[in-house]
Amino acid sequence: MQCIRRQPKRTVSQENILLEQSRRVAALNGIRLGLKDDKDLKFLLKGSQLLKVKSSSWRKERFYKLQEDCKTIWQESKKVLRSPESQIFSIEDIRDVRSGHKTEGMEKYAKDVPEYRCFSIIFKDQRKNLDLIASSEDDANHWIAGLGKIIAHSNSMNQKQKLQHWIHTCLRKADKNKDNKMSLKELKDFLKEVNIEVDDYHAKKIFQHCDKSKTEALEDDEIEEFYKILTERKEIDSIFQVYSDPEGFMSCQNLVRFLYEVQQEEDAVVAAPALIQRYEPNERAKRGNAMTKDGFLMYLLSDEGNIFNPLHRRVYQDMTQPLSHYLVSSSHNTYLMEDQITGPSSTEAYIRALTKGCRCVELDCWDGPNSEPVIYHGYTLTSKILFSDVIKAIKNYAFKTSPYPVIISLENHCSVDQQKVMAQHMTTILQDMLLVAPVDGNKSQFPSPEQLKGKILVKGKKLSRQEDPINGNNNLEAEDVSDEDEAAEIEDESVKTKVEQKGKSDTLKLAKELSDTVVYCKSVHFEGFDDPNHPRAFYEMSSFSESKALKLAQESGTSSFIHHNIRHLSRIYPAGWRTDSSNYSPVDLWNVGCQIVALNFQTAGTEMDVYQGRFQDNGFSGYVLKPEFLRDEQTKFNPKSITEGTWGTKKKLLLKIISGQQLPKVNKSKNSIVDPKVTIEIHGVQQDNNKKQTKVIENNGFNPNWNEEFTFDIEIPALALVRFVVEDFDMSTKNDFIGQYTLPFTSLKQGYRHIHLLTKNGDPYSSSTLFVYINIQDCD
Repeated sequence: MQCIRRQPKRTVSQENILLEQSRRVAALNGIRLGLKDDKDLKFLLKGSQLLKVKSSSWRKERFYKLQEDCKTIWQESKKVLRSPESQIFSIEDIRDVRSGHKTEGMEKYAKDVPEYRCFSIIFKDQRKNLDLIASSEDDANHWIAGLGKIIAHSNSMNQKQKLQHWIHTCLRKADKNKDNKMSLKELKDFLKEVNIEVDDYHAKKIFQHCDKSKTEALEDDEIEEFYKILTERKEIDSIFQVYSDPEGFMSCQNLVRFLYEVQQEEDAVVAAPALIQRYEPNERAKRGNAMTKDGFLMYLLSDEGNIFNPLHRRVYQDMTQPLSHYLVSSSHNTYLMEDQITGPSSTEAYIRALTKGCRCVELDCWDGPNSEPVIYHGYTLTSKILFSDVIKAIKNYAFKTSPYPVIISLENHCSVDQQKVMAQHMTTILQDMLLVAPVDGNKSQFPSPEQLKGKILVKGKKLSRQEDPINGNNNLEAEDVSDEDEAAEIEDESVKTKVEQKGKSDTLKLAKELSDTVVYCKSVHFEGFDDPNHPRAFYEMSSFSESKALKLAQESGTSSFIHHNIRHLSRIYPAGWRTDSSNYSPVDLWNVGCQIVALNFQTAGTEMDVYQGRFQDNGFSGYVLKPEFLRDEQTKFNPKSITEGTWGTKKKLLLKIISGQQLPKVNKSKNSIVDPKVTIEIHGVQQDNNKKQTKVIENNGFNPNWNEEFTFDIEIPALALVRFVVEDFDMSTKNDFIGQYTLPFTSLKQGYRHIHLLTKNGDPYSSSTLFVYINIQDCD
């Protein structure tokens, strides 16, 4: 029988010392966050009992506490064999903290508890919301305010502060016996923790170099020395040396030269003194209007040193053009959290899409019990949510991310009576937000996003015998209109059977009340492109499956589709076979001017990365102005056959992938270190589509160095996007995704830049970056 060796029990004195050390570490991290002696932070560090709510029958008391690193929450669990890691979640993973009954769970299961005691934690990924009830209003306020402050202060930390916080947290984790010293074994464990494999010889060499006291343990200044060695950026030091004097100062004049010659900054003379004041930590250098190596690094890690043009983080495009002249961020079957057949429907899916900048959401409406319409994916086992709850969520979140109009795309399968209820809900809940009449008497073309700010438009069917929606309506109560049933297109046997059993009709009786909510987006079946002698009304729009749209683009000659999309809106949706909620590439459809190219926002992947990359432009407003050649009535542009024209100057992109910083672990196992490689992809017209990749760096996710150069020819810069993907190379299986970043070619900044990588779900990592050099030249 094997005996299990027990850890020796600590004395009371040892426990008190450890407790005091823990308090000191927590206090230091609080200072780093700018929350010294904050009462809410102190409360969270102490922790409290909270009721966790899962259902009407599951409401249990659990203890929650902020860890001493001030970045993770520990939660008590009664599950047997639950790993310690699963009891912790990071504050970086929190998207929002909502007070009251602001989630479906709280709305359903905690209505008996006063709102002031309730709050919910909303996570960035697909994790379920954490619904909690505090024992008092004060406790709830401490949690809501405390978490809010930590999130806000963490987000406002510069990259160097984030790195320092992270490394000190990892050091603390590696210090197994909590003696505030680091043995050689603990140093090696720490290096694995930060994603770098170092052989015994090199680990010992670093250790001996830092161990000035020769005590076989690093402490205090020795640990700081180790930290400096670890965070050294030799590639940036070499750039700095070119422009600095022997004393290690870069004069303002030399910074101007660097900004102008290398970074291609036109306002270098104005920018340089401002950058010194903003990023230089050395007061002596700041007074002398100069920059040290530390200040230079902080500038390169800042927004001004980002690869994405900071001017494009605000709305800078002309927003006064007709609505049809813009690409519109749009979601397909917005209510779904997962797949198209059995997944849950949720109002949370609408909130997530709207906060990601989505401006067109979809509602599939069916008759529900108690005369209340419901939303779900018809003929499937997806769960149902109330139409009224969705309209409330849209009202509350429509304009939190962007002030520009939201389009509600209705797929209506309801009876006339429940259609009247739908119209009543939209009118009473949305009130002045709902657009019910033309803007400024505009009856010949779409109003602009600027004119429609703060408005919600309805896209749906219109009674055919009514006068057109722009000039008024008659008193017809209801009549048959053509039915568009996207759910019936799903390629699934059970769905096909239900459609056949229902005996699907091609028409649907439409209530006047619902018809009246449609002003500028009247859904019509596509009968072909306009006859120049009998043009369709501009407000009539059609929906196409991805395959139908791509076929139209190919067969009609893309110019017909481009011309159609100058005056009319086109909505594209995924093919019926995509039951797993996979996505199609939106790029080919944007290239012919399609505006409402709807994707499954809940599904991560290349397509969604490219989508979010396109719409981070123009201030993340959800509207991006199409290039001039996709708006010009006389255009001859054809993305399939590029000829001479006014499509912009052809460019040559010279790109050097220099290094990576703090790449996250893919496999959480302590001994697993990533082998990173970078792939650069160009997404645009067919001639521009390209992909190139670096070599693999083995066993180093902390500071890999590539120093590899690539060249791309870009035929149509206005339509091109650049995607940087970092993967963990695996010889035997598919590479694991580490991070990515996608941006429009026209938003690229030149010179030495950092790329701040995003997670699979499109959220930023706290300190994972690539360091690159960009140069763009006109082609002869």
